[in-house]
Amino acid sequence: MQKSNSAIKGKKGSVAILDIGTNKVACFIAEPGAEGELHVTGIGHQLARGMKSGMVTDINELETSVVAAVHAAEQMAGETIENVVVNLSGTHIKSHNISVELAVSGEGVSEQDIADILREGCNSVVDRDRSVIHCFATQYNLDGARGIRDPRTMYGSKLGADLHIITADNARLKNLAGCIARCHLNVSEFVVSSHAAGLGCLQPDEMDLGAIVIDVGGGETSFAVFSGGANVFSDVVPFGGNNVTSDVAKGLSTSLLDAERLKNLHGSAIAAPQDNQVMIDIPQLGDDESDEDNMMPRAMLIGIIRPRLEEIFELIRDKLNHSSVDTQSIRNVVLTGGGSQLVALRDLSGRILGKQVRLGKPHLVPGLADSVSGPSFSSAVGMLRYVQNRPLEDRLFDRRRRTSGIASRTEKLMSWLKDNF
Repeated sequence: MQKSNSAIKGKKGSVAILDIGTNKVACFIAEPGAEGELHVTGIGHQLARGMKSGMVTDINELETSVVAAVHAAEQMAGETIENVVVNLSGTHIKSHNISVELAVSGEGVSEQDIADILREGCNSVVDRDRSVIHCFATQYNLDGARGIRDPRTMYGSKLGADLHIITADNARLKNLAGCIARCHLNVSEFVVSSHAAGLGCLQPDEMDLGAIVIDVGGGETSFAVFSGGANVFSDVVPFGGNNVTSDVAKGLSTSLLDAERLKNLHGSAIAAPQDNQVMIDIPQLGDDESDEDNMMPRAMLIGIIRPRLEEIFELIRDKLNHSSVDTQSIRNVVLTGGGSQLVALRDLSGRILGKQVRLGKPHLVPGLADSVSGPSFSSAVGMLRYVQNRPLEDRLFDRRRRTSGIASRTEKLMSWLKDNF
């Protein structure tokens, strides 16, 4: 995406986010209002190509998709953006929960003390092949007193913190950052998709009392556990809506396009007794000229869909049970993402997870059109909310990260790419 020297630069205070998934690329441009709230001024979304389950599979095709989405948003907003906040997904993302304790001075806990805690925690989990994306403090303790959310200016001799640290594979980061750089954009920071989805659709009470957000995407299903107002665990299952579509295409010998249509029009996660009598027409693969109907009971379609969905939620249940956080006491689950809209998925997931399930739509954002206000855009909206209300730990962590780690490596990579493409 070429930009002339006379191109209008990003307006002061404007924010641009880029949500790259297996099936779609979305770009939102927003400006702060009079009271600091973000108002969306530009929207662009495009069919994604070249991305699968958080991994770049074709950098040229992905570049084309990103450029198209960004250009549409820029045209609508009337400005040219240079920096974007980019989502991050994939099974390479790892969640670490650790506890750190350091001695502090008797003059009250300072931001530097908190920054030291974050640095110590990050150094204990990162290695040469991985980089820290987020570092969340789930709670602090001061001289053994636990449950402290903000210890600044409090007095004590030993400050401790329970940290949730999310890391990602450097090679995956470089491939994604390289594609963004080829679009003549700078990655200002990465945000993990499951965390963004939680910010996008969870209510404050859900975050505080405890909730699990499950983002059912095209190539994967990511989830995050929130408790005490913080993200305490994140993970990914490498299956999503596209796997269901593929199962239908193979099982019924039809095309992927027809399989997607059948799934959306007639599919369900749970069969009803009448589904054995309801007949649907199944277009046969390579039989475009045939006028003959190929009728099958709806129950057969559902019989193909359900096992894959059961596998997805059973994997999520197992990951939750083996995590280092207490998820048994959390009763609420929020389903979001494009794949969450399948009929009866709420009921099926509730049975497998043994929890109360609701469908989550993104929070209302001024200027956001109805066409991009569905569950598919929860992560995109969450990224805006992340930028608008960043926690203290993320601000301190970002300050440290700007002088080392992934930020500096990404800046060098993008500088090289801009000089060579």
